[in-house]
Amino acid sequence: MDPVPQPTSPRQPARDPLRRAPVQQRSAERLARILDACAELLDETGYEQLSTRAVAVRAGVPIGSVYRFFSNKRAMADALAHRNLDSYAERISARLAVRPRTGPYDAIDTVLDEYIAMKRTVPGFGLVDFGVPAPAEAGDDDPNRLVADRLCELLADHLGRASDATLRRQVLVGVEATDALLQLAFRTDPSGDPALIAETRRLLHVYLGPVLD
Repeated sequence: MDPVPQPTSPRQPARDPLRRAPVQQRSAERLARILDACAELLDETGYEQLSTRAVAVRAGVPIGSVYRFFSNKRAMADALAHRNLDSYAERISARLAVRPRTGPYDAIDTVLDEYIAMKRTVPGFGLVDFGVPAPAEAGDDDPNRLVADRLCELLADHLGRASDATLRRQVLVGVEATDALLQLAFRTDPSGDPALIAETRRLLHVYLGPVLD
C-alpha cells in the first residue's frame, strides 16, 4: 500500500509592519533611507535609545515621513527585520543559482555562510537580524518560523524535493539550534568565535544533511 501523503501546511504570510506601502519611486527611496538610518543608529546607540526623531534626522526626512510609514520605533525595527530576511533569501538564492549542482551539504554551508557574512557586515544586523530585540507582543510574527519557512522553500526548490510539513519542522529545529549557537558565538567573539561556528556547521551537517539528501 502506498503511504498516505502528509498534508502540507501553507506558509503564513508575515504581518506587514508598514502603515502605508510606498507607491512611487520617490516614496520607496525615502523608506529605504529611513531603514538605512535605523540600521546605522542601532549599531551606534542600541535599540533602547533608538528614536523615530533621531532616525528622521539621520535620514534627512521630516519626522512626519517616518510616521507616515511607522506607528513607532518597534514597527520601524520590525520593517528592518523583514528587509533583512528578504535580503538574506536573495543572497542565498543568488549563490545557489550559480552552483546548481550543489548537494545538501553545500546548500547548508551557503545558508550558514550568508548569515555569518550579514552578521559581520550589514549595519544593524547584530541587534535586528530577523526580529525585534524586545519582548514579543500579541500578533507578532515568530522570527525563527519566518526564517525556517523561507529557507525550507529555498532548499526544497534547489534540491528538487517537496516542501512539506515534516521538512518545515526539521528546518525549524535547525534554525532554532543555529540561532542559539550563533548567539553564543557572537557573544564570545564580536566577529563570531570560529570554533563555535565550526560546531554549528557540524551540527547542521549531521542533523539536516541526511534529511535534505
